[in-house]
Amino acid sequence: MRLITEVVEECAVAVELNEETGKKTHFIEGIFMQGDIKNRNGRIYPSQILEKEMVRYNTDFVETKRALGELGHPDGPTINGDRVSHLITEMKREGSNFTGKAKILGTPMGEIVKTFMDEGVKIGVSTRGLGSVKATRDGIMEVQNDFHLATVDIVTDPSGPQCFVIVLWKMLNTITI
Repeated sequence: MRLITEVVEECAVAVELNEETGKKTHFIEGIFMQGDIKNRNGRIYPSQILEKEMVRYNTDFVETKRALGELGHPDGPTINGDRVSHLITEMKREGSNFTGKAKILGTPMGEIVKTFMDEGVKIGVSTRGLGSVKATRDGIMEVQNDFHLATVDIVTDPSGPQCFVIVLWKMLNTITI
């Protein structure tokens, strides 16, 4: 198996501000994986393979609060604790798209991402996993059933022109009793 990384489309940024404490909580949300379409790297991920991996990833990582991602793509599938920037809090299927939400953490890399978001720097997301590919008759590389999702990372230089995120502000209403 080889390392497979992909940039995906249409992810948004949300910053929640607690007016009482002034504390901001940063999130990214949107499409984390796309199935059944050729991506800019010339690969197709069949939706049934992504579905199987999403279910496994949700059970093993999201539900147990271990779905960590990094700022940038390392050279392998292992999550490096010193590079963690976010915690994926949900993933679900919507047609051939697989959407997700992630909370930006207070780690050194998470603080860099928060600064990027606050300063209006465009950021994107990208999947990272292991698997094999097989060429179709059209020369497109199809990801095979052995695909294993490692995580979804935040990247600053995505390969696709539409995989940047935009900042949305959401004010939290606080109630004092």
